Amino acid sequence: MGLNMDEQKAVERFRDAVVEPSKTKLVILDFWAEWCGPCKALTPVLEKVAAEYADKGVILAKVNVDEDQFIAAQFQVRSIPTVYAMFQGQPVADLTQARSESQLKQVLDQLLSQLPVQPGAAGEEAAPDLEPLLAMGEEVLSGGDAERAMGIFAQIIEMAPDNAIAQAGLIRAMIEAGHVAEAEQAIAALPEETKADPAIERAIASLELAKDKPDDSELENMRMAAAERPADMDAQLAFANAAFAAGQRDEAADTLLTMIRTEPEWNEGAARAKLLQIFEAVGMEDPWVSATRRKLSLILFG
Repeated sequence: MGLNMDEQKAVERFRDAVVEPSKTKLVILDFWAEWCGPCKALTPVLEKVAAEYADKGVILAKVNVDEDQFIAAQFQVRSIPTVYAMFQGQPVADLTQARSESQLKQVLDQLLSQLPVQPGAAGEEAAPDLEPLLAMGEEVLSGGDAERAMGIFAQIIEMAPDNAIAQAGLIRAMIEAGHVAEAEQAIAALPEETKADPAIERAIASLELAKDKPDDSELENMRMAAAERPADMDAQLAFANAAFAAGQRDEAADTLLTMIRTEPEWNEGAARAKLLQIFEAVGMEDPWVSATRRKLSLILFG
C-alpha cells in the first residue's frame, strides 16, 4: 500500500474505531486537538447527544489530529473542530456547523430517517457501542477533568447498569474529584460478584490509597520528616502513602524504590507490597507503571 508502519497502524485504528462500526451504525467522527478551545466547548455536546442517541444506532469516535495526522490528511482537515457523520465507511454529512444540541439532533434525525442504520440493542449486542464512550471517559479522566468523567460514566451506566468497567470508571472519577465517601457508598452497593471484577478491584485499590490523602501542610511536614530521617522506614512509608494519595506518584514511587533498594525485607517487604498496590490502582497497562516496573526489576535483579 506504500504506507509506513505508523500510517498502517493509524489506518488499522481508524478501521476498528470508525469503518467497522459504521457498517451498521451512524458514527459521529470528531477531529479535535488538546489545544483547540472550540473543540473543548463542542465535545460535551457531542458526548451528550451521542449518549442519548446510542439506542438509535449512533456512536461517537474521536480523532486527535496531532496524534493521527495521516488520517486527518486523508479527510483534508484544514481546521478544527471538524465533524462528519459516517455510514458504511463513507462521510454522509458534514456536522461541523451543528454546534448546539438542537442543531445536531435535527441533522441526526434527518440522517436516521434516510439511512438503514441498525438501532442499538439491549444486552450483549449493545456492548460494542459502549466502547467509544468508555474510552472517552478514560481519556477525560486521565486529562484531569474528573467531574466531567463522572458524568460520562454515569451516562454509560444508565445505558448498561451491569457494565463493570463503567462502574469502576465512575468510582475512580469520584475518587479523583475528592468524593471519597460517595465512592465508598458506590462500592458497597455493588453485588459481591461484581466486586470481584478486575476493573472494580482496581477501583477499590485506588480508594484504599486515596484514604491516606493529607492536606498540603501535612504532606509538607511528612516530606520534611522523610528527608530528615532517611533511615526511618516508617516515616518513608507514611510519606509515600500520602504522596501518592495527593497525586504525587513519582515522589511516592521514588521513595518506595529507595526503601526497596536499602531495606528490601523491612516489615516483610512492606515497601514492595505498597508499590504493587499502586501499580494495581493505576493499572498495569499504564505507561507510567511499565516504566516504574522496569526500575523495580533493575533493583531486584540487577
